Amino acid sequence: MKKLILESLGKSQHRGSNFRDLLYNNEVRSFLFQVITFVLVIGLFYTAIGNLFQNIEDRGIQTGFTFLKNRAGFDILPFLGNIAVDYTPESSNLTVFYVGLINTLVVAFIGIILSTLIGLLIGIARLSNNYLVAKLAGSYIELFRNIPILLQILFWYNLFINVFPHPKQSLSFFDLAFLNQRGLYLPKPIPEEGFLYVVFAFIIGIIAAYFIKKSYKKKHELTGIHTSTWPYSIGLILGLPILVYLVFGSPLAFDFAVLGKFNLKGGMAVVPEFLALTFALSVYTATYIAEAIRSGIEAVDKGQKEAAAAIGLTPVQSLKLIILPQALRVAIPPTINQYLNLTKNSSLATVIGYPELMSTFGGTVLNQVGQAVEILAMAMLVYLVISLFISLLLNYVNKKMEIQGR
Repeated sequence: MKKLILESLGKSQHRGSNFRDLLYNNEVRSFLFQVITFVLVIGLFYTAIGNLFQNIEDRGIQTGFTFLKNRAGFDILPFLGNIAVDYTPESSNLTVFYVGLINTLVVAFIGIILSTLIGLLIGIARLSNNYLVAKLAGSYIELFRNIPILLQILFWYNLFINVFPHPKQSLSFFDLAFLNQRGLYLPKPIPEEGFLYVVFAFIIGIIAAYFIKKSYKKKHELTGIHTSTWPYSIGLILGLPILVYLVFGSPLAFDFAVLGKFNLKGGMAVVPEFLALTFALSVYTATYIAEAIRSGIEAVDKGQKEAAAAIGLTPVQSLKLIILPQALRVAIPPTINQYLNLTKNSSLATVIGYPELMSTFGGTVLNQVGQAVEILAMAMLVYLVISLFISLLLNYVNKKMEIQGR
């Protein structure tokens, strides 16, 4: 009997020892902590979502996406989004969503282009040997980078509407474009039958120019013979669409703005809200892009610059062929973040009434129907998709610019 008791005590101590060994095993503990964390996160979300739906039910708030079919019933500041989807107050809330989305994409697209050009110029000027140019570039960065973007948007908007003349005293540019407090009036293109072929010719020209450049680049790598491809590119991208345009009898008319007694009639108005927002976002974001460009240029080894000068390259050739291609590899990753910030900062347009996504759909429609969860979820999803697309595209560009091993 005594022997059985001792054996059972030994087995119990052995099992306890195995449990302690298992508990102090790093892999097992890591797995247990992950399981516990996962369960806690799921429980937190389950509780939060349960409380959300309970509160919605208690307050009698309608849920679902049927509100998207309801009549909007309000006007939107006329701009590209309205033209693209033919919006009227009788349109649905879903149409409002499309209008806001288009206007947001327009601001983001043009803002990214302008901020890139300004940032590239300022970043290069920051390292100029000319004392005045370098100091002016540095002052620009310190000034606009340290003022909140919201204040800059308000400043430029108020400046535009107070500095520009009244419609009767509009600034005329050869009677083709007019500038006043109500915006910039440009000729409005009106596509006619056959214009679609011009668009197809333009797309085909871009694709053909890309493959020609790629072909000659491969030839250069194999033989060392450099061939300039810009004449082919211009001929395909511009010449081919112009040729198709003439063949089909100029299938594109223009509606020009005409100065009436009190206001301009016709044409296409680029509203001051868009001008102020795009300019403010571009100027602000360009300061960070300029610093990324500057740091990229400074990251290029000094020997590279000396070698470029030794083989007789001019400073401009050295910058274009040697320095910038290497600097961009360093500058692109932080620049991606600035593009994302510019896109998200466009939601600040609400303060000046520009009809972007959050102003129209996340503002007016939300106040009318009161379904905040669905509306804000749709808006968040849009910004998430746009940001992921920009990040994916530029990461692809960054990958292609990496130094390829042989």
